[in-house]
Amino acid sequence: MKTIGLIGGMSWESSLEYYRLINQSVKNLLGGLHSAQCLMYSVDFAEVEVLQHAGEWEKAGQMMAEAAIRLELGGADFIVICTNTMHKLASYIQEAVDIPLLHITDATAAAVLADGIKRIGLLGTRFTMEEDFYRGRLEEKYGLEVIIPSDEDRNIIHQVIYDELCLGQVKESSGKEFQRIIRGLETAGAQGVILGCTEIGLLIKQKDSSLPVYDTTVIHAEAAVRVALGLMDESILS
Repeated sequence: MKTIGLIGGMSWESSLEYYRLINQSVKNLLGGLHSAQCLMYSVDFAEVEVLQHAGEWEKAGQMMAEAAIRLELGGADFIVICTNTMHKLASYIQEAVDIPLLHITDATAAAVLADGIKRIGLLGTRFTMEEDFYRGRLEEKYGLEVIIPSDEDRNIIHQVIYDELCLGQVKESSGKEFQRIIRGLETAGAQGVILGCTEIGLLIKQKDSSLPVYDTTVIHAEAAVRVALGLMDESILS
């Protein structure tokens, strides 16, 4: 079994889900008392959030690189960033270490394409919904047509992520707003919806949507396990 190196803490609410999902998946596949061989380096999200909204991406990238170096020195065989937004800084990690990265967008795109979907809705932080590091990768590398909510709805999603979900607050009213937004994406032609923030899965489940839901936390965690156990082609690593 390969050792999974997890960069967590962004937020720890979803990092907790990663740890649970990864260990549950190993148990399901191997049975008995088996659990995952993994390391986690968890950062202080308060510091990260300030850098994000101040546009200090280089400083945030240096923080991610330092976390990856610590994991490599600890014996990790590959890196998993336990957040969608910070994949904006994937290049900082890839340049800092000699071990590969399991990119969340690649794992998610593989799941979407396996279902024959070509037009996909995307929910996430404003950074994820609007910038090329995520949306552009889905479009350019995988040929998906990405549909995002209106500017007003993107503001709602962003606010709920940072002011509620990252603080562990799961509100019914916010769930209804997200359901409304998903219905709007369906009207716009989306055949499925990516929960492109690792906290959104705390709020939205498949039962809440008539569209197929792609929870990136679940997809990324399961892909990490399959790579660790040699059950997935390692060409998915970058």
